[in-house]
Amino acid sequence: MTESGSDPDPDTPLDERAALALIADTLPAAGDDAAVVDGQVLTTDMLHETTDFPDGTTRYTAGWRAVAASLSDVAAMGAAATAAVAVYGAPEFRPDEVREFVRGAREVCAAVDAEYVGGDLDGHDEFTVATTALGRLGEAGPVRRSGATPGDALCVTGELGRSAAALRLFADDPKRANDLFRFEPRVAAGRALAPRATAMMDSSDGLARSCHQLAEASDCGIALEGDALPIHGAVADVAADAADERELAAFFGEDFELVVTVPEAALATARDACPVALTRVGTVVQADAGLTIDGDPLPDRGYTHGG
Repeated sequence: MTESGSDPDPDTPLDERAALALIADTLPAAGDDAAVVDGQVLTTDMLHETTDFPDGTTRYTAGWRAVAASLSDVAAMGAAATAAVAVYGAPEFRPDEVREFVRGAREVCAAVDAEYVGGDLDGHDEFTVATTALGRLGEAGPVRRSGATPGDALCVTGELGRSAAALRLFADDPKRANDLFRFEPRVAAGRALAPRATAMMDSSDGLARSCHQLAEASDCGIALEGDALPIHGAVADVAADAADERELAAFFGEDFELVVTVPEAALATARDACPVALTRVGTVVQADAGLTIDGDPLPDRGYTHGG
């Protein structure tokens, strides 16, 4: 990773974490899932055909998934989603594809009580989407990555490995793959967890890497329990064995579940309030204990944006 304040090697691809380190001195709040501005949260993302949309991804799925990625950042801050826009770039203008993209974008917004309010069209050498989402904070305020405290329970919403299973299914079963690729952003869960959470982020980079990012922001360690991971049922259909299942669940990423820390005393009420399954997968520990999974070092591996 490039050190903060230093210049990147021009011959080395600049991944997202390196970019954040590069600008940390200028934008100290850049590490959270969204910016906080006057009681609102604002976030933007860019997705490319070659890195984010496998062959067989429909434009409907692309519209849903692209906008959902930004809505997931709103969820991770504990905010209510209000609106989203997108920039759609492609080598050719195909009306049916644009209509399907917009339909997917509108329907994922509707699923979280937000509104898709437009965007821009442009030519590009590959299908590329840039999305922006806006959310409004509640009384609990934003939930950042920096508040985890030793003794807190580490939890995840939903199930892990969904996107990994989709990726392996696109060649043989594109319909099922597209279904799996369309996830519902955890906006309602984020709002329910916000009054109880000490730290929160989404798992777009994978559970393991999210743990490293959260631990770095909170200056803590994490003890992960491998057998506790809630793994999506589709993973068993594509994985070679149990080790492969764990690999897809913990390290692949792009699931957009919430990774949240909650005080031990608040865990039961957090589970009751959360509208989706909330599974405890570990414990926050002192920083000098490091990051482990079942007592072994937890590799800092996962999805790398631009890498």
